[in-house]
Amino acid sequence: MTEVPEAVVGDAYTSTFAWETLESLVEVGNRMAGQDGEREGAAVVADAFADAGLREVETNEFEVPGWWRGSSSLTLDDPHARTFEADHEVIALPGTPAGEVSGDVVDVGYGTSQEFEAADVEGKVAMASSETPEDHDRWLHRMEKYVAAAEAGAVGFVFRNHVEGCLPPTGEVGYHNRPGPIPAVGVSKEVGARLARYCGDDEAHATLSVDCRNEPTTSRNVEAVVGPDGDVPEVLVTAHVDAHDVAEGANDNGAGSALVAEVGRLLARVAEDLDARVRLVTFGSEEIGLWGAYHWADSHDLDAVKAVVNVDGAGGSRNLGIGANEFDDLAAAFEDATDALGVPLSRHDTISPHGDQWAFVQEGVPAVMAHAESEGTGRGWGHTHADTIDKLDPRDLRAMAAALTACVFELADADRELSHRSREQVRDSIDDGYVEELKRGGRWPYDEDPRTGADGE
Repeated sequence: MTEVPEAVVGDAYTSTFAWETLESLVEVGNRMAGQDGEREGAAVVADAFADAGLREVETNEFEVPGWWRGSSSLTLDDPHARTFEADHEVIALPGTPAGEVSGDVVDVGYGTSQEFEAADVEGKVAMASSETPEDHDRWLHRMEKYVAAAEAGAVGFVFRNHVEGCLPPTGEVGYHNRPGPIPAVGVSKEVGARLARYCGDDEAHATLSVDCRNEPTTSRNVEAVVGPDGDVPEVLVTAHVDAHDVAEGANDNGAGSALVAEVGRLLARVAEDLDARVRLVTFGSEEIGLWGAYHWADSHDLDAVKAVVNVDGAGGSRNLGIGANEFDDLAAAFEDATDALGVPLSRHDTISPHGDQWAFVQEGVPAVMAHAESEGTGRGWGHTHADTIDKLDPRDLRAMAAALTACVFELADADRELSHRSREQVRDSIDDGYVEELKRGGRWPYDEDPRTGADGE
């Protein structure tokens, strides 16, 4: 293996570059996909790439289905008349259609398929928790719960947070079937607990009102390179620059974008030692359906991509974790690099469609999601008003930058061989639950699922 020089590691542990880039990103404010703030965030990244000494800095635009937030409210008609309309109580979920619906509120718990089968939500408002049961075999995405509610005949959907602090959660529900079929909102844990209490007595009846716009708009990717020119493999280091419009998007995913720029800066110090070209990319519109990653993957020769390291949610601690997507040789490179650096690594292997790396995994390109390992379940502060920079520590970003740079340096080594998989091999390895989720979200990329014979379109 090839170890990154000690001078580069030392630079990483003393640098302020990533933190200063993150500060610039959170000062933008709303970086919602396809809106002015996302464009400003992309410009921050482009400037950081230039300051990092990277070359071929460019911004590429593409069309996406945009969504603009209006006001939302949830009015309890009984047992106690009350309207929740403040931003700390209720907010719309991106991808929802505008509209007003009324019905009894039915608490479907975690929103598992078994709980939906046991509940009667026909003509009613279904409410599900943001948590996933500890004994469940995979994480349940809100979109899956939303689609299950609509398919069961619900007229509205309420997504209640499990994290206290008056923090209604946001997050896409339409994905590639925008807009979704029924109005949807997130409510705080506190409002959700009140509704659940009333549901327990079969007394909750509510009116759900959502005002929003679904219109086409433009998003953008920003990229730059470091390392050799010519016909050589590329290692992609990626993150998404967009964030939900309710907060700064510090950890999700300002930290990831800042780390991509920092990894590029550190590798520029040893550019002549890189056997592969490293391409640094921040994608737009991850939060509404991975549109930037899909755009890049669809417009490039993926045979030339040796590996993808997607950095997402990497600011919450200094402990690196990877979702390896069953690419064992790629995970081994991370293990070797972190062992040499003397830092821990957590590894998860399940093929997951959550995160920009999925656009590459589905095509068989070795790709991981790199994140920070932390305690707790679900997104924590993510996708709420509380995803702010004060929750993060510059020392964590420094440690993460050192570890990621060492790993990318190792991946760029010509002696480190990584094997692509066929699309069929990936398809046949996806958990049945994720197959169902991808199809429900309009993101199933394969013509036919051999386990069911069903058309994937």
